[in-house]
Formats: sequence, C-alpha cells, structure tokens
Amino acid sequence: MEEANLKQVIQNGESENVEFKESLKLVKEIAQSICAFANTSGGIVCIGISDKGKIIGADIGANTIENLANHIRNNTDSQLYPSINVEEIQNKNIVVLEVKEAKEKPVFYKKHAYKRIGKTNPELSSAELRRIAKESGEKEYFDERVCEGASLEDIDEKAADLFKMKCFKVTGKEIISSNIELLKLFKCIKEVNGHIKPTNAGVLLFGKDPAEFFPRYYISIVRYPGNDIGTAYLDIIDIEGNLFDQIDHAEEYINEHIEALYRLKEGQVARERVPQYPEFVIRELIANAVAHRDYCIRGSKTIIKMYKDRIEFDSPGGFGGNVNEKNILTEQYSRNPVIVKSLNKIRYIEEMGEGWNRIFKEIGEYSLKFSRLPQITGDTRVVATIFSPEMDIEKTPQKTPQKTPQKILTGLERKILDEIAKNSYVSMREIAILLDISADTVKEYMKRLKEKKIIERVGPDKGGCWKTIHGKTQDA
Repeated sequence: MEEANLKQVIQNGESENVEFKESLKLVKEIAQSICAFANTSGGIVCIGISDKGKIIGADIGANTIENLANHIRNNTDSQLYPSINVEEIQNKNIVVLEVKEAKEKPVFYKKHAYKRIGKTNPELSSAELRRIAKESGEKEYFDERVCEGASLEDIDEKAADLFKMKCFKVTGKEIISSNIELLKLFKCIKEVNGHIKPTNAGVLLFGKDPAEFFPRYYISIVRYPGNDIGTAYLDIIDIEGNLFDQIDHAEEYINEHIEALYRLKEGQVARERVPQYPEFVIRELIANAVAHRDYCIRGSKTIIKMYKDRIEFDSPGGFGGNVNEKNILTEQYSRNPVIVKSLNKIRYIEEMGEGWNRIFKEIGEYSLKFSRLPQITGDTRVVATIFSPEMDIEKTPQKTPQKTPQKILTGLERKILDEIAKNSYVSMREIAILLDISADTVKEYMKRLKEKKIIERVGPDKGGCWKTIHGKTQDA
C-alpha cells in the first residue's frame, strides 16, 4: 500500500473494512479481525495505530512478522494467508495486514468463526455457519490467484519456450501447443472478465521480472569458513529471476563451492570427480525450499547457509497442512500446487512425498560415507540440513595404489590454481578481479591452499611469486 493511501485509510478511521491495533502483542485480536474480514468482504488491519487513529508505531523483532503470519495460518481453517507489509509513517513502523474475502467459508480461528459488522467482530451463529457453508465456493491457493497489477506483457515467452524444451528433454514428447495454451493448462494464466491475466505462479515461474511484483522472493546463499556463523563469511550472493533460474543458478553455485575429491578408476587414466554431496540431493533440497515456502510471507527470502560440515536450506513458513518433521516421509501436502506441478513436470522436484525418501536413498547408496542422516525441522521456517560425509581419501577403497594422498579441492581453489599456473607473479588483488570475487575470499582460499601444502610463496610479498608444490595436486 502506498504511503498516501495508508495515510488516507488512517485518516478515515476504523470501519467495516479497517481495524486499528496498537501493538503486535494483540495477536488474538488481530487474528480474530482477519478471520472476520475473510468471512465478510475482506479488510485491512493496521498495527501501530490507536483506536483514535493516532500513529504509535509497532515494535518489530527479528521474527515478529513471520511469527504473526504463522500464527494466523496455523490457527485458521481454512488457512488464511494475509499479505503483510511494513510501512513507515512519521519515522514509525506500521504493519499492514490485508486479507481478501475468502472463497471457502466459513473461516474459523481456533474453532470459532467471526464476521465483520461495523467496527466489531461478533461470532457467527450456528444458522449463519450453515448458510455460509452452503454458499461457499472452492478453496483458492496463493499461486492460483491472479497477480495484482500483472498482465500478459509481464510473461517471458522465452521462459515458456525453454520450459517446453526441458519437457521434451525429460519426457521425449514435444509440446506442440502455444505458449498461451501451455500456461493456461498449468494454471499460470486465467481469464478474468474477458481479459487474460497471469497468476502468482505464472509471474514467479515465467515472469520477465518477478521482483517487480515480489521483491523478496529470491534465494540468498551465504558461505562460512567453519562450522558456525562466527563473525565473518566467505561470500554472500542473492539469486533472483524466475523460479527455474533461481534453482539452476543456486545449484550451479553450490556445486561450484562444495568440496570434491578426485580418484583413479581401475583401468582408466582420467580421474573420477566425487562431489561432497550427491547431485540429486542438492537440487531436490533447493527445489523443495522454493516450491514449498510460504509465499504469503512477503518480507522474507529463502536462505541457504553453507558451512564446512553441512548445508542448511532455510525456507520461510512452517510445515503446511498435516505435515510435520516426524511424518514427512509418509504425509503429503503442498501450499503451492501450481508451482509444484510445474517443477515436477520437468523433474526439478519429485512427486509429492517421494523427494525425501529418495534423498535418504541417495545418501545411503552414495560412494562416500555419511555419519549423519539429513534432518528437517520447522516452526516459523522449515530448515532442511544435510551433513558432510567423510572426505578423507585414504579411507575410500581404491584398487589402484597412490604414491601420494590426493588433496580435496573446491572449484574455486582450482580456479585460483589455474590463474597461478598462467602467471606465477599474479597478486591476490589481481586474482580477485579476474575471478570477480572479494579480496577477502581470495586471501582465505590462498591460506587454505598453503595449509594443504599445494602452493608456497617464494620471495617477498612484493616482487615474489607463487610456486606449486609438485606431487601435491593430484587432480591437476
């Protein structure tokens, strides 16, 4: 909501479609108002405003907005997903919740249903409940809804063409329908009053610039040098674009920066690269984080944290439906069925309920030994964690004897070594520019290479050169 519009709403005062709450601590009252609006004609709850319309401001903590969204979602039936935005007026934060009239009624909050009459939220009577239930339509998920403000001009034809190509690659069957027919089939567009409009899924999957409508729906990847957050990180990147691009680029980045060992295969000269984690597991967990996140939480992003001993895939929103961390291998639910269907069509994600089973299978059958199985936890966010296997090459059975132990090199370490091979006098600053990474990252990786006894410095810092220690880089 634009600042001018919000000021007008506040000036007009509370009404049948507007409610003011002084504090985010009034969770019960806020949720009751949202429930009442959903059962009537929709409305807005402004938090940080007194009953008289005085701007007080709301105290917002690290997880305040997510906790509020999850409380409403977890305690309403049918589940409500109000849009939640933080606006600033007079240098004070105002939290604005907007909810539309529910298509599936009645909506209950903690087993009670409310309606909006004037400025009050009375409970619905038994007779009203029966009437509303009889008149109610079908449930509409977030990704099925029309994206407000979007038009067909916001759909990228190239993204639709690429989707067709990927479908052909996976299924061997060519899609001959037009892009419009394809998008309509997958519920990425729908007709509204004689006009074709993209749905939220359509913009997220095939939009030219999804960030224009959903500015926080992207992936952030953070890499840490050790096993905890500490005070510094090696690198942090934000991956935007449509959901297919986000998954592709996140997978590419992670595979580039995880460790790998190289070993000889019997009867072959070329060495076999064994990544730290199975390829399928990485892609499935990225796709899961994207496909099952709660897109009604607008102020949060998907976060992937890469540690030395594990990777955490952190997705906004708790578990959906009846799924929890104990029954995830047997129960099925998706809050984004359109997105899931589209990702599954090109095998970016497994069929409902099969992904986690296959993750465990891949981990169990992998050529490296994992001492800890993946785990998943969820409250206000769902966090899936995979733990590093044993990466000691000497513990990996090999029929071909090695004179020297092989060293584990990441993709970035290999790139740095390549630059040294081209120019032994290259400086850390020059490497940072050539590889488009920070100087601190180069410094950290050069330190690692020296600790692994793969390179050494010959001469002074200025005027000296780098030397590769022969017999140490087995993957060269």
